[in-house]
Amino acid sequence: MNLLFTALIVVWAAWLILKKYKPQTVLFVAGGLLLAGSMIMSWGTILPAGKSTGMWSFDIFELIRTLFANRLSGLGLNIMAVGGFARYMDKIGASNALVALTIRPLMLLKSPYIVMSACWVLGMFLGLAINSASGLAMLLMVTMFPILVALGVSRISATAAIATTLCLDWSPSDTGTIFAAEIAGFDPVIYWHTFQIPIACAVIPCVAIAHYLTQKIMDKRDGHIVRALDPAEVSVNIETEDEKKAALSHPPKIYALLPIIPLALILIFSPLCIPGIKMNIIMAMLMGTAIGMIAQFFRTRDLKETFSEIQIFFDGMGKQLANVITIVIAGEFFAKGLTSTGSIDAMIQGAQTTGFGASGLTLVMIAIIAVCAILMGSGNAPFFAFANLVPAIAAKTGVAASFMVLPMHLIASSARAISPITGVIIVASGMAGISPFDLVKRTAIPMAVSCILIVVANFVIFG
Repeated sequence: MNLLFTALIVVWAAWLILKKYKPQTVLFVAGGLLLAGSMIMSWGTILPAGKSTGMWSFDIFELIRTLFANRLSGLGLNIMAVGGFARYMDKIGASNALVALTIRPLMLLKSPYIVMSACWVLGMFLGLAINSASGLAMLLMVTMFPILVALGVSRISATAAIATTLCLDWSPSDTGTIFAAEIAGFDPVIYWHTFQIPIACAVIPCVAIAHYLTQKIMDKRDGHIVRALDPAEVSVNIETEDEKKAALSHPPKIYALLPIIPLALILIFSPLCIPGIKMNIIMAMLMGTAIGMIAQFFRTRDLKETFSEIQIFFDGMGKQLANVITIVIAGEFFAKGLTSTGSIDAMIQGAQTTGFGASGLTLVMIAIIAVCAILMGSGNAPFFAFANLVPAIAAKTGVAASFMVLPMHLIASSARAISPITGVIIVASGMAGISPFDLVKRTAIPMAVSCILIVVANFVIFG
């Protein structure tokens, strides 16, 4: 009975999310229904006896309050600080400076499609400092896209390479990495170094080759003729204020160092380099922002404007709270509901009985997240919703939590680049003046290669 009830709620919630209902609200309502059903049918509890309010209907809201309190003080503040710093770097043009500086060495390469693949690899490494897939794609579209097309690459091939940069959210300061590291029980830097880098080393070169072959073959199939053009003749659609700012911003070259300051601080003052000095993500982001403010003051000589610009940091924090942290908490609340009905225990026992085991459950969850990421156009929503189930499943199946959560996280970021409704695809296709549905035909093969390699590498290296 509990499995049937749970299945109905899960299917209903999935249907609403696919119909573009707000994921946070859907997960909160679905979690509440699961908890209420669990209490009415005496399947489980909501809060431990010592923490109960005395009435189970009140306990549901007390659980939400507890989740907010716990997440905002730890994981939430980390994510908010990262979001605020990223917005401030965009505001002062530092992200643009970093992209503009790093693409110059690529001009030494002669083959258009090699330059295109190298641009994709560069984007993957820029993603260590610029965590927004859409933001990075926008910067590459106004800087790298005209160069690629001028070298002879087709507009759709150039856009496909740019739109799939950050198909691995593998930065130690990425919001998903921070969350995954917490679930796996590791410091984000150690998690990044120990688990994400080996996967990235397997995925990046293979996807670069897949892009080279896919785009070159499909350009030839479509009758594209490789010929050099004047970069000034290559048009890029610039409509939004963010796009105009990316195209017109010309900050000092030294600003290219600003976005990598927090990353450098996190890596240097970590167990990997200097363990004697403590550094955390929040400190690194605040220090990076402070250095950016000093640079802005010396650049503008306007103290009032410099102080005013810092508001974008606080706005970025608020945006992360509204969009990311709420879905983390909603996902955790939904997971509590699933656990309270006994459905997770039943699923684990069934898997063990049939010999499906932890590996089979991992593959099922990976597949669910990949499909949801494509249909919903979001990697974060399905990952944050299902990742909260990992600790309970891992503990009862005897597998490391990192083994399960690692491919779930990375698959979500790769699969979203196959969706025509995801932000990065819409931004890149709009600026290139092509259909997002045509674009995902070019991104599908490289991203399928990425998804397969993520799973295979995870099982081979950590299985």
